[in-house]
Amino acid sequence: MQADPTSYLPLTVPTFYILLSLAPGKNHGYAILQDVESLSKGKVHLSTSTLYSALGRLLDQGLIERVPSDLEPEPHPGLPRKAYVLSELGRRILEAETDRIQTLASIARLRLTEEGI
Repeated sequence: MQADPTSYLPLTVPTFYILLSLAPGKNHGYAILQDVESLSKGKVHLSTSTLYSALGRLLDQGLIERVPSDLEPEPHPGLPRKAYVLSELGRRILEAETDRIQTLASIARLRLTEEGI
């Protein structure tokens, strides 16, 4: 039986941005940090410890998967760069959260229009 994506909602802001960062495909930790900051226009800045704690939790929950990295050469011999991708469940959850946010924004726009704001 597949997990219900809505049971994971709402996502925290950092989790949403981490999953969104992985939506186009595989990425490694430092690139995720940079992408989250870029996507959020600098409003979300993750420390490395926060990122790797979140990545560990997302791995445990099955929302992301670790894959071999072929993105860049290894920064140091013997220290393989870890890359991550969205799992199918992670993609479904990200889509459900995006739908939830869009619904909230639509309701708010309607209410603000009713009030003449």
